[in-house]
Amino acid sequence: MSVAPTVVDNPERNQFEIDLGGGEYAYAKYNLLPGAIRFYHTVVPESHGGQGLGTALIKAGLAAARARSLKVIPICPFFQAYLKKHPEEQDLVPPEHRNLIED
Repeated sequence: MSVAPTVVDNPERNQFEIDLGGGEYAYAKYNLLPGAIRFYHTVVPESHGGQGLGTALIKAGLAAARARSLKVIPICPFFQAYLKKHPEEQDLVPPEHRNLIED
């Protein structure tokens, strides 16, 4: 995919999503909590795998959390794996949830 995918926050569905056309979406589900956002499920349809869609969803979610001064609780394994590889984003994870991104 040469053009970066467009990620939108769909608060009615509690998810960041990418419209893949034909009624298909890649998405990252979240719950808003007081002062935090919990990401718990990310889906990229198999037919669209390997295009960086999951990473785009994660980056958009983390950027939105930072812009809104929300802490991130990464329940989703995709978010956990991304945060393990990107220490520059780990400040978003509150200390009581750092165990989710530590080996």
